[in-house]
Amino acid sequence: MEYETVIGLEIHAELKTKTKMFCKCLNNAEETVPNKNICPVCLAHPGTLPVINKKAVELVLKVGLALGSTIPEFSKFDRKNYFYPDLPKGYQISQYDQPLCQGGSLSLYLSDDLEESTKEITLTRIHLEEDTGKLIHPADGKSTLIDFNRAGVPLMELVTEPVLHNGKEARLFCQGLQLLLKTLAVSEAEMEKGQMRCEVNISLAPKSKVKSQKLGTKVEIKNLNSFKAVEEAIDYEIQRQRELLEKGEKVVQETRGWDEARGKTYSQRIKEEAQDYRYFPEPDLPPLTNISKTFDLEKLKAELPELPWEKKRRIIKQFTGQATIGLTTTLERKPINIFLEHPEYLQFYEDTINELKNEKIELKKAQVLARNYFLTDIIGFMEKEKIKWEDSKLIPLYFAKIISYLVQDKISSRVAKDILLEIIRTGKDPEKLIKEQNLETISDIGLIKSIIEEVIKNNPKAVQDYRNGKETALQFLVGQAMARLKGAANPQELGKLIREKITG
Repeated sequence: MEYETVIGLEIHAELKTKTKMFCKCLNNAEETVPNKNICPVCLAHPGTLPVINKKAVELVLKVGLALGSTIPEFSKFDRKNYFYPDLPKGYQISQYDQPLCQGGSLSLYLSDDLEESTKEITLTRIHLEEDTGKLIHPADGKSTLIDFNRAGVPLMELVTEPVLHNGKEARLFCQGLQLLLKTLAVSEAEMEKGQMRCEVNISLAPKSKVKSQKLGTKVEIKNLNSFKAVEEAIDYEIQRQRELLEKGEKVVQETRGWDEARGKTYSQRIKEEAQDYRYFPEPDLPPLTNISKTFDLEKLKAELPELPWEKKRRIIKQFTGQATIGLTTTLERKPINIFLEHPEYLQFYEDTINELKNEKIELKKAQVLARNYFLTDIIGFMEKEKIKWEDSKLIPLYFAKIISYLVQDKISSRVAKDILLEIIRTGKDPEKLIKEQNLETISDIGLIKSIIEEVIKNNPKAVQDYRNGKETALQFLVGQAMARLKGAANPQELGKLIREKITG
């Protein structure tokens, strides 16, 4: 039997505010001293009262505006009642039936597949609440400690409709949301630091032609802290539920955890229902009214930066002349998401292209070369050598000069790569380096032929190997000639000349 998989996501993100949600304690995710940023309000001492952090509300509204949510004129906070050691009040101040943002959607715009990239994932709501404290379990296993620094930190929760169908879609959604949150500067959203946390609801039901078919039994997987975990946990759970159903067994509605080491989900507890939390309006906080004017939604909307999917369309058009997000070739799609995730890379590349416009060269060819050298050689080298981007001494003008030399065949690829690495470290002018080290491509055919004759004479075994059909021997001979010429020659041309010399 075929089964329909239905997935909904609940994503929490800690907001970038100076202070906590309902008090003046610092909101500092980097604090290492336990229980430093706490006060009677976030510890729920008797007689204390919360005060709404206006900035936190604004940040959630910005996300809603970016995602096309409906912003109501009225919203309120509610008490979500449950007991857990890291929850000082014995309840959490959250939002239930009247959240700040309703509806909206986010496409899977980071996908390289055209159809998938335009798929819209509809949202149920985006609301605001407070975070809990953090439990610490010492290695001896004899106690549990609580750090309340995180208690009361503003927490945005985004809930999707159950419209996703596999782990890849969920991963793409989470990655796309993280990039949006960073672009809007509302959250650092680093999953490994707990600043963004994902929970998934999964159910399987027999496939039906009826769109309004009843969903299967829902299972929730809590606290997935990486994109890899999101995808793998979902795909595992889909298979686990399918096997149960095929054996005629029932899927239990429960909360499960993800064991990354074993690659399996495991049961934690029976899933609570909304009524178990006994929601009721928060009596210590006034409702939010006349929201469009109180928070000046028109001004917030006007202040939105270029959104990631808008930037992707612009980059694609700049690279390929196309206006669609989905791309078809590796050459086209490879750089897009890297540039999206690193605005500093995109700025450097665009500045380089502007410099190249001043050169009398074929610009389209120069753009492709610049993109390839940037992504493969510059970024690759810096990652290998663990050089931070801000420590690189390469500037767009120098990079443009190197690309210009390449387009005009004045230097070889080998020379270009060596020079780039030296400039990243030293910041030296490439024109001076090329002149000082005589690296410009040698056009003296007489000199090139004499070097080839020497290489052939000094490497008789490689020559014989090539005559016997060993193609790698030719590459060896080209390498020897390139070394003698300090890389200042075209390797393809060298190979052609050596082949002609050997075969007569």
